[in-house]
Parts: sequence; C-alpha cells; structure tokens
Amino acid sequence: MDRTINVSFPGNLVVEAVSGAFTIRTDQPLKHGGDDSAPSPSDLFLVSIATCAGFFALRFCQQRNIDTSTMSLTMGYDYNKETKRYGTFSIELKLPEGFPDKYRKAVIRAMDQCAVKRHIIDPPEFAVTVA
Repeated sequence: MDRTINVSFPGNLVVEAVSGAFTIRTDQPLKHGGDDSAPSPSDLFLVSIATCAGFFALRFCQQRNIDTSTMSLTMGYDYNKETKRYGTFSIELKLPEGFPDKYRKAVIRAMDQCAVKRHIIDPPEFAVTVA
C-alpha cells in the first residue's frame, strides 16, 4: 500500500485515526451508546463530500480572481432508514455577487472533479483481513 491510516480505540465508542500529521476523532451519538464527543464516521463521510465540492468551487474562483467572501455551499441529503443508505445528495453553491454568467456551468464541472464524489461513482475495491 502506498499510504496507511492508523486507527486506535481510546475508550467507549471513540475511534481515532492518524492520517499524516492529523488525528481525526470520531464518536457515536448518545442514542447509540457513544458520548457524542466528536462527529460520527457517517458525519465525516457527508462532510467530506460537501467540503470537497466546496474546495473545487473555491479553487475555480481563486484561479479567476473572483471574490469568494460571500460564496457558500449547502448540501442536503436523503437517508433511507430501511436500507440504512443515503439516497440523493443535493449540492447548492450560492455564488458571490458579480459572479460572471459565463462561468456558471464551468464551476459545476469543477465541483464534479471532487475526488470523494468520483470514488462513490466508481468505487474502489476493499480488501479486509484480520491479523
């Protein structure tokens, strides 16, 4: 493997992952037996989609010297309780004032380059083992 993430279990339902110089802590909500001390892995999954799309929108604007101080992004999603899966993700980018009309379709194409989204569309293989 080219890269690794190391995971530890410091207590109750907290799970910590070390990725490079960062430690990412997750927990479960109180109703699932956790302490609600950090986002759940599912929350981080959703956040990674929204922030990835946001990053590509931000870089698109920065490369064209478009002010992003009033730009924002909202992602909605449906969750099917029976299948325990997300259905539809709806990402809406609120463009800054004065955003050139000629770039509207291009900024959407830029957001479509999100690596997280692309991994969902064309999923990788998983090899799970125990030692």
